[in-house]
Amino acid sequence: NSAFRCGLCLSGCSRHYSQVCNKIIFLMSFVGNCGTFTRGYRAMVLDVEFLYHLLYLLICAMGLFVHEFFYSLLLFDLVYREETLLNVIKSVTRNGRSIILTAVLALILVYLFSIVGYLFFKDDFILEVDRLPNETALPEAGESLASEFLYSDVCRVETGENCSSPAPKEELVLAEETEQDKEHTCETLLMCIVTVLSHGLRSGGGVGDVLRKPSKEEPLFAARVIYDLLFFFMVIIIVLNLIFGVIIDTFADLRSEKQKKEEILKTTCFICGLERDKFDNKTVTFEEHIKEEHNMWHYLCFIVLVKVKDSTEYTGPESYVAEMIKERNLDWFPRMRAMSLVSSDSEGEQNELRNLQEKLESTMKLVTNLSGQLSELKDQMTEQRKQKQRLGLLGHPPHVHVNPQQPA
Repeated sequence: NSAFRCGLCLSGCSRHYSQVCNKIIFLMSFVGNCGTFTRGYRAMVLDVEFLYHLLYLLICAMGLFVHEFFYSLLLFDLVYREETLLNVIKSVTRNGRSIILTAVLALILVYLFSIVGYLFFKDDFILEVDRLPNETALPEAGESLASEFLYSDVCRVETGENCSSPAPKEELVLAEETEQDKEHTCETLLMCIVTVLSHGLRSGGGVGDVLRKPSKEEPLFAARVIYDLLFFFMVIIIVLNLIFGVIIDTFADLRSEKQKKEEILKTTCFICGLERDKFDNKTVTFEEHIKEEHNMWHYLCFIVLVKVKDSTEYTGPESYVAEMIKERNLDWFPRMRAMSLVSSDSEGEQNELRNLQEKLESTMKLVTNLSGQLSELKDQMTEQRKQKQRLGLLGHPPHVHVNPQQPA
Protein backbone atom coordinates (compact mmCIF):
# COMPACT_ATOMS: atom_id res chain seq x y z
CA ASN A 1 0.00 0.00 0.00
CA SER A 2 2.80 2.40 0.86
CA ALA A 3 4.53 1.68 -2.43
CA PHE A 4 1.26 2.27 -4.28
CA ARG A 5 0.75 5.60 -2.50
CA CYS A 6 4.29 6.67 -3.30
CA GLY A 7 3.67 5.81 -6.94
CA LEU A 8 0.51 7.93 -6.96
CA CYS A 9 2.37 10.84 -5.38
CA LEU A 10 5.17 10.58 -7.92
CA SER A 11 2.69 10.40 -10.80
CA GLY A 12 0.84 13.45 -9.46
CA CYS A 13 4.05 15.43 -9.06
CA SER A 14 5.20 14.48 -12.54
CA ARG A 15 1.84 15.54 -13.94
CA HIS A 16 2.09 18.92 -12.18
CA TYR A 17 5.64 19.41 -13.44
CA SER A 18 4.51 18.60 -16.97
CA GLN A 19 1.68 21.15 -16.70
CA VAL A 20 4.12 23.85 -15.61
CA CYS A 21 6.50 22.94 -18.43
CA ASN A 22 3.67 23.06 -20.95
CA LYS A 23 2.68 26.49 -19.71
CA ILE A 24 6.28 27.72 -20.01
CA ILE A 25 6.49 26.42 -23.58
CA PHE A 26 3.16 28.03 -24.43
CA LEU A 27 4.26 31.37 -22.96
CA MET A 28 7.51 31.29 -24.94
CA SER A 29 5.65 30.50 -28.16
CA PHE A 30 3.13 33.25 -27.42
CA VAL A 31 5.91 35.77 -26.89
CA GLY A 32 7.64 34.66 -30.08
CA ASN A 33 4.48 34.87 -32.19
CA CYS A 34 3.38 38.25 -30.86
CA GLY A 35 6.88 39.75 -30.75
CA THR A 36 6.37 41.02 -27.21
CA PHE A 37 10.03 41.51 -26.32
CA THR A 38 10.86 43.20 -29.61
CA ARG A 39 8.30 45.95 -29.01
CA GLY A 40 9.94 47.25 -25.82
CA TYR A 41 9.22 46.98 -22.13
CA ARG A 42 6.37 49.49 -22.21
CA ALA A 43 4.44 47.46 -24.75
CA MET A 44 5.24 44.29 -22.80
CA VAL A 45 3.82 45.74 -19.57
CA LEU A 46 0.72 47.06 -21.33
CA ASP A 47 0.04 43.74 -23.07
CA VAL A 48 -2.81 42.36 -20.95
CA GLU A 49 -2.78 38.92 -22.54
CA PHE A 50 0.93 38.44 -21.89
CA LEU A 51 0.51 39.50 -18.25
CA TYR A 52 -2.40 37.10 -17.87
CA HIS A 53 -0.39 34.13 -19.11
CA LEU A 54 2.54 35.17 -16.93
CA LEU A 55 0.28 35.29 -13.85
CA TYR A 56 -1.11 31.90 -14.86
CA LEU A 57 2.43 30.48 -14.88
CA LEU A 58 3.22 32.01 -11.48
CA ILE A 59 0.07 30.48 -9.95
CA CYS A 60 1.01 27.07 -11.35
CA ALA A 61 4.48 27.38 -9.85
CA MET A 62 3.08 28.45 -6.47
CA GLY A 63 0.67 25.53 -6.47
CA LEU A 64 3.56 23.19 -7.20
CA PHE A 65 6.11 24.53 -4.72
CA VAL A 66 4.08 26.39 -2.05
CA HIS A 67 0.61 24.92 -1.53
CA GLU A 68 -2.06 23.07 -3.50
CA PHE A 69 -4.57 25.80 -2.70
CA PHE A 70 -3.23 27.97 -5.51
CA TYR A 71 -4.42 25.43 -8.08
CA SER A 72 -8.00 26.41 -7.24
CA LEU A 73 -7.30 29.93 -8.57
CA LEU A 74 -6.85 28.46 -12.04
CA LEU A 75 -10.62 28.04 -12.25
CA PHE A 76 -10.81 31.76 -13.07
CA ASP A 77 -9.44 30.82 -16.48
CA LEU A 78 -13.04 29.90 -17.35
CA VAL A 79 -14.02 33.55 -16.80
CA TYR A 80 -11.26 34.67 -19.16
CA ARG A 81 -12.31 32.24 -21.88
CA GLU A 82 -16.09 32.73 -21.69
CA GLU A 83 -17.30 36.11 -22.98
CA THR A 84 -20.54 36.07 -20.97
CA LEU A 85 -18.67 35.62 -17.67
CA LEU A 86 -16.17 38.23 -18.75
CA ASN A 87 -19.02 40.68 -19.28
CA VAL A 88 -20.06 40.09 -15.66
CA ILE A 89 -16.63 41.32 -14.54
CA LYS A 90 -16.72 44.19 -17.02
CA SER A 91 -20.12 45.30 -15.70
CA VAL A 92 -18.33 46.27 -12.47
CA THR A 93 -15.06 47.55 -13.92
CA ARG A 94 -16.38 49.56 -16.88
CA ASN A 95 -18.25 52.08 -14.71
CA GLY A 96 -15.93 51.61 -11.76
CA ARG A 97 -15.63 55.34 -11.13
CA SER A 98 -19.39 55.78 -10.70
CA ILE A 99 -19.56 52.75 -8.41
CA ILE A 100 -16.64 53.96 -6.29
CA LEU A 101 -18.11 57.45 -5.91
CA THR A 102 -21.47 55.99 -4.90
CA ALA A 103 -19.72 53.72 -2.40
CA VAL A 104 -17.92 56.78 -0.96
CA LEU A 105 -21.32 58.44 -0.52
CA ALA A 106 -22.53 55.33 1.31
CA LEU A 107 -19.48 55.43 3.63
CA ILE A 108 -20.12 59.10 4.40
CA LEU A 109 -23.73 58.33 5.32
CA VAL A 110 -22.65 55.37 7.45
CA TYR A 111 -20.14 57.60 9.23
CA LEU A 112 -22.82 60.23 9.96
CA PHE A 113 -25.28 57.65 11.25
CA SER A 114 -22.52 56.14 13.41
CA ILE A 115 -21.85 59.52 15.02
CA VAL A 116 -25.56 60.03 15.72
CA GLY A 117 -25.83 56.52 17.18
CA TYR A 118 -22.75 57.05 19.34
CA LEU A 119 -24.08 60.33 20.74
CA PHE A 120 -27.74 59.48 21.32
CA PHE A 121 -28.35 55.72 21.00
CA LYS A 122 -25.25 54.19 22.52
CA ASP A 123 -27.24 51.95 24.86
CA ASP A 124 -29.32 50.54 22.01
CA PHE A 125 -26.32 48.89 20.33
CA ILE A 126 -26.73 45.57 22.14
CA LEU A 127 -26.04 42.57 19.95
CA GLU A 128 -26.31 38.88 20.60
CA VAL A 129 -23.00 37.04 20.38
CA ASP A 130 -22.04 33.38 20.44
CA ARG A 131 -18.94 32.96 22.54
CA LEU A 132 -16.48 30.17 21.98
CA PRO A 133 -16.95 27.17 24.31
CA ASN A 134 -14.49 26.82 27.19
CA GLU A 135 -12.03 23.98 26.58
CA THR A 136 -11.57 23.29 30.32
CA ALA A 137 -15.18 22.36 30.94
CA LEU A 138 -14.53 19.17 32.99
CA PRO A 139 -14.75 19.75 36.76
CA GLU A 140 -11.97 18.70 39.02
CA ALA A 141 -12.36 15.89 41.50
CA GLY A 142 -12.22 18.15 44.59
CA GLU A 143 -14.85 20.42 43.11
CA SER A 144 -17.27 17.53 42.52
CA LEU A 145 -16.78 16.22 46.08
CA ALA A 146 -17.32 19.68 47.54
CA SER A 147 -20.50 20.19 45.60
CA GLU A 148 -21.81 16.82 46.71
CA PHE A 149 -20.99 17.62 50.32
CA LEU A 150 -22.55 21.06 50.20
CA TYR A 151 -25.77 20.17 48.41
CA SER A 152 -26.43 16.86 50.19
CA ASP A 153 -29.00 17.08 52.95
CA VAL A 154 -31.30 14.96 55.06
CA CYS A 155 -34.68 14.89 53.42
CA ARG A 156 -36.58 12.94 56.08
CA VAL A 157 -35.35 13.33 59.63
CA GLU A 158 -38.26 11.50 61.22
CA THR A 159 -37.73 8.21 59.35
CA GLY A 160 -33.96 8.44 59.41
CA GLU A 161 -33.67 7.98 55.65
CA ASN A 162 -31.01 10.03 53.91
CA CYS A 163 -31.31 11.10 50.29
CA SER A 164 -28.86 13.25 48.46
CA SER A 165 -30.62 16.02 46.54
CA PRO A 166 -29.39 16.49 42.91
CA ALA A 167 -26.73 19.10 42.61
CA PRO A 168 -28.16 22.29 41.10
CA LYS A 169 -24.94 22.87 39.16
CA GLU A 170 -26.30 21.01 36.13
CA GLU A 171 -29.37 23.22 36.11
CA LEU A 172 -27.19 26.31 36.25
CA VAL A 173 -25.08 25.07 33.34
CA LEU A 174 -28.19 24.42 31.25
CA ALA A 175 -29.53 27.86 32.08
CA GLU A 176 -26.26 29.45 31.03
CA GLU A 177 -26.29 27.50 27.74
CA THR A 178 -29.86 28.52 26.89
CA GLU A 179 -29.24 32.15 27.75
CA GLN A 180 -27.62 34.01 24.86
CA ASP A 181 -24.79 36.36 25.67
CA LYS A 182 -25.17 40.00 24.76
CA GLU A 183 -22.65 42.80 24.65
CA HIS A 184 -22.48 46.53 23.90
CA THR A 185 -20.98 47.26 20.49
CA CYS A 186 -20.92 51.06 20.58
CA GLU A 187 -18.60 51.81 23.46
CA THR A 188 -16.31 53.73 21.09
CA LEU A 189 -16.96 55.60 17.86
CA LEU A 190 -14.85 53.09 15.92
CA MET A 191 -16.96 50.19 17.20
CA CYS A 192 -20.12 52.11 16.24
CA ILE A 193 -18.81 52.60 12.71
CA VAL A 194 -17.90 48.92 12.42
CA THR A 195 -21.28 47.82 13.75
CA VAL A 196 -23.31 50.11 11.48
CA LEU A 197 -21.15 49.21 8.46
CA SER A 198 -21.23 45.47 9.09
CA HIS A 199 -24.73 44.83 10.41
CA GLY A 200 -26.54 47.82 8.94
CA LEU A 201 -25.64 47.18 5.31
CA ARG A 202 -26.18 43.43 5.55
CA SER A 203 -29.61 43.66 7.17
CA GLY A 204 -32.66 43.98 4.96
CA GLY A 205 -34.26 46.69 7.10
CA GLY A 206 -31.09 48.56 7.97
CA VAL A 207 -29.37 49.02 11.29
CA GLY A 208 -32.72 49.05 13.13
CA ASP A 209 -33.06 45.28 12.71
CA VAL A 210 -30.05 44.54 14.90
CA LEU A 211 -30.45 47.21 17.60
CA ARG A 212 -32.47 46.96 20.78
CA LYS A 213 -36.21 47.32 20.36
CA PRO A 214 -37.14 50.46 22.28
CA SER A 215 -40.30 50.96 24.31
CA LYS A 216 -42.84 53.58 23.35
CA GLU A 217 -42.56 55.08 26.82
CA GLU A 218 -38.90 56.00 26.36
CA PRO A 219 -38.15 59.70 25.70
CA LEU A 220 -36.06 58.98 22.57
CA PHE A 221 -38.58 56.61 21.00
CA ALA A 222 -39.59 59.03 18.21
CA ALA A 223 -35.97 59.94 17.50
CA ARG A 224 -35.08 56.25 17.28
CA VAL A 225 -37.90 55.63 14.76
CA ILE A 226 -36.70 58.53 12.62
CA TYR A 227 -33.11 57.26 12.88
CA ASP A 228 -34.09 53.77 11.68
CA LEU A 229 -36.29 55.05 8.85
CA LEU A 230 -33.69 57.52 7.57
CA PHE A 231 -31.02 54.83 7.49
CA PHE A 232 -33.38 52.46 5.68
CA PHE A 233 -34.46 54.96 3.00
CA MET A 234 -31.15 56.76 2.43
CA VAL A 235 -28.67 53.87 2.62
CA ILE A 236 -30.58 50.67 1.89
CA ILE A 237 -33.10 51.88 -0.69
CA ILE A 238 -31.33 54.77 -2.44
CA VAL A 239 -27.56 54.29 -2.26
CA LEU A 240 -27.35 50.51 -2.54
CA ASN A 241 -29.92 50.43 -5.34
CA LEU A 242 -27.91 53.09 -7.17
CA ILE A 243 -24.88 50.79 -7.11
CA PHE A 244 -26.94 47.79 -8.21
CA GLY A 245 -28.59 49.87 -10.95
CA VAL A 246 -25.24 50.96 -12.39
CA ILE A 247 -24.01 47.36 -12.47
CA ILE A 248 -27.23 46.02 -14.03
CA ASP A 249 -27.37 48.77 -16.68
CA THR A 250 -23.74 48.18 -17.61
CA PHE A 251 -24.33 44.45 -17.95
CA ALA A 252 -27.39 45.10 -20.13
CA ASP A 253 -25.33 47.41 -22.38
CA LEU A 254 -22.60 44.79 -22.70
CA ARG A 255 -25.17 42.13 -23.58
CA SER A 256 -26.75 44.34 -26.23
CA GLU A 257 -23.31 45.08 -27.69
CA LYS A 258 -22.57 41.36 -27.84
CA GLN A 259 -25.87 40.66 -29.58
CA LYS A 260 -25.21 43.48 -32.03
CA LYS A 261 -21.78 42.07 -32.86
CA GLU A 262 -23.22 38.62 -33.41
CA GLU A 263 -25.95 40.09 -35.63
CA ILE A 264 -23.36 42.00 -37.69
CA LEU A 265 -21.24 38.86 -38.11
CA LYS A 266 -24.29 36.91 -39.26
CA THR A 267 -25.64 39.49 -41.71
CA THR A 268 -22.49 41.29 -42.94
CA CYS A 269 -19.51 40.04 -44.91
CA PHE A 270 -16.33 40.28 -42.83
CA ILE A 271 -14.16 41.15 -45.85
CA CYS A 272 -16.19 43.56 -47.99
CA GLY A 273 -18.79 44.74 -45.48
CA LEU A 274 -21.77 44.13 -47.77
CA GLU A 275 -24.99 43.20 -46.04
CA ARG A 276 -27.19 40.20 -46.73
CA ASP A 277 -29.91 42.16 -48.53
CA LYS A 278 -27.45 43.19 -51.25
CA PHE A 279 -27.45 39.61 -52.52
CA ASP A 280 -31.21 39.26 -52.80
CA ASN A 281 -32.39 38.34 -56.30
CA LYS A 282 -28.78 37.82 -57.40
CA THR A 283 -27.04 34.86 -58.97
CA VAL A 284 -24.93 34.33 -55.79
CA THR A 285 -26.41 33.98 -52.30
CA PHE A 286 -24.90 35.54 -49.20
CA GLU A 287 -23.81 32.15 -47.81
CA GLU A 288 -22.00 31.28 -51.05
CA HIS A 289 -20.38 34.71 -51.04
CA ILE A 290 -18.87 34.41 -47.53
CA LYS A 291 -17.81 30.78 -48.04
CA GLU A 292 -16.35 30.89 -51.54
CA GLU A 293 -15.83 34.41 -52.82
CA HIS A 294 -14.85 36.27 -49.62
CA ASN A 295 -13.79 33.55 -47.20
CA MET A 296 -11.93 35.30 -44.37
CA TRP A 297 -9.74 32.25 -43.72
CA HIS A 298 -8.53 32.38 -47.31
CA TYR A 299 -7.48 35.98 -46.76
CA LEU A 300 -5.70 35.00 -43.53
CA CYS A 301 -3.82 32.22 -45.30
CA PHE A 302 -2.83 34.67 -48.02
CA ILE A 303 -1.48 37.11 -45.41
CA VAL A 304 0.53 34.31 -43.77
CA LEU A 305 1.84 33.31 -47.20
CA VAL A 306 2.98 36.86 -47.89
CA LYS A 307 4.76 37.04 -44.54
CA VAL A 308 6.60 33.72 -44.80
CA LYS A 309 7.41 33.91 -48.50
CA ASP A 310 10.73 35.31 -49.71
CA SER A 311 10.34 38.86 -50.97
CA THR A 312 12.38 38.07 -54.08
CA GLU A 313 9.74 35.55 -55.15
CA TYR A 314 6.79 37.91 -54.85
CA THR A 315 4.41 38.37 -57.73
CA GLY A 316 2.94 41.75 -58.56
CA PRO A 317 -0.18 41.43 -56.37
CA GLU A 318 1.84 39.85 -53.56
CA SER A 319 4.31 42.77 -53.56
CA TYR A 320 1.44 45.23 -53.43
CA VAL A 321 -0.25 43.38 -50.54
CA ALA A 322 3.03 43.00 -48.63
CA GLU A 323 3.66 46.74 -48.86
CA MET A 324 0.10 47.45 -47.66
CA ILE A 325 0.54 45.08 -44.72
CA LYS A 326 3.75 46.83 -43.65
CA GLU A 327 1.97 50.18 -43.76
CA ARG A 328 -1.06 48.70 -41.93
CA ASN A 329 -3.23 49.84 -44.80
CA LEU A 330 -6.41 47.92 -45.63
CA ASP A 331 -7.12 49.52 -48.99
CA TRP A 332 -6.33 46.25 -50.75
CA PHE A 333 -9.50 44.72 -49.26
CA PRO A 334 -12.51 44.88 -51.61
CA ARG A 335 -14.57 47.26 -49.54
CA MET A 336 -18.30 47.39 -50.43
CA ARG A 337 -17.83 45.53 -53.72
CA ALA A 338 -17.75 41.97 -55.02
CA MET A 339 -17.08 40.35 -58.39
CA SER A 340 -20.36 38.47 -58.34
CA LEU A 341 -22.31 41.67 -57.90
CA VAL A 342 -20.31 43.41 -60.65
CA SER A 343 -21.00 40.58 -63.12
CA SER A 344 -24.66 40.46 -62.21
CA ASP A 345 -24.91 44.23 -62.53
CA SER A 346 -23.29 44.13 -66.00
CA GLU A 347 -25.67 41.39 -67.07
CA GLY A 348 -28.56 43.45 -65.80
CA GLU A 349 -27.37 46.50 -67.73
CA GLN A 350 -27.07 44.44 -70.92
CA ASN A 351 -30.59 43.12 -70.45
CA GLU A 352 -31.87 46.64 -69.94
CA LEU A 353 -30.08 47.85 -73.10
CA ARG A 354 -31.55 44.96 -75.05
CA ASN A 355 -35.04 45.76 -73.82
CA LEU A 356 -34.58 49.43 -74.66
CA GLN A 357 -33.38 48.52 -78.15
CA GLU A 358 -36.41 46.32 -78.72
CA LYS A 359 -38.72 49.07 -77.51
CA LEU A 360 -36.96 51.56 -79.80
CA GLU A 361 -37.37 49.28 -82.80
CA SER A 362 -41.06 48.81 -82.09
CA THR A 363 -41.46 52.56 -81.72
CA MET A 364 -39.72 53.16 -85.08
CA LYS A 365 -42.10 50.73 -86.76
CA LEU A 366 -45.06 52.56 -85.29
CA VAL A 367 -43.67 55.91 -86.45
CA THR A 368 -43.13 54.52 -89.97
CA ASN A 369 -46.70 53.21 -90.10
CA LEU A 370 -48.05 56.52 -88.87
CA SER A 371 -45.99 58.40 -91.48
CA GLY A 372 -47.39 56.21 -94.29
CA GLN A 373 -50.93 56.71 -93.05
CA LEU A 374 -50.41 60.46 -92.84
CA SER A 375 -49.05 60.62 -96.39
CA GLU A 376 -52.03 58.60 -97.67
CA LEU A 377 -54.42 60.88 -95.81
CA LYS A 378 -52.71 63.92 -97.29
CA ASP A 379 -53.06 62.53 -100.82
CA GLN A 380 -56.71 61.78 -100.23
CA MET A 381 -57.37 65.32 -98.98
CA THR A 382 -55.55 66.81 -101.96
CA GLU A 383 -57.62 64.72 -104.36
CA GLN A 384 -60.85 65.73 -102.66
CA ARG A 385 -59.89 69.41 -102.87
CA LYS A 386 -59.22 69.12 -106.61
CA GLN A 387 -62.56 67.45 -107.16
CA LYS A 388 -64.35 70.23 -105.29
CA GLN A 389 -62.61 72.86 -107.41
CA ARG A 390 -63.67 71.09 -110.63
CA LEU A 391 -67.27 70.90 -109.51
CA GLY A 392 -67.28 74.56 -108.59
CA LEU A 393 -65.96 75.69 -111.98
CA LEU A 394 -68.57 73.67 -113.89
CA GLY A 395 -71.70 74.64 -111.94
CA HIS A 396 -71.09 78.43 -111.32
CA PRO A 397 -69.33 80.42 -114.05
CA PRO A 398 -67.50 83.47 -112.85
CA HIS A 399 -69.35 87.00 -113.19
CA VAL A 400 -67.79 90.41 -113.37
CA HIS A 401 -69.16 92.67 -110.68
CA VAL A 402 -68.97 96.40 -111.45
CA ASN A 403 -69.38 98.95 -108.66
CA PRO A 404 -71.91 101.60 -109.84
CA GLN A 405 -70.30 104.30 -107.80
CA GLN A 406 -66.94 103.66 -109.36
CA PRO A 407 -66.20 106.17 -112.15
CA ALA A 408 -65.67 104.90 -115.61
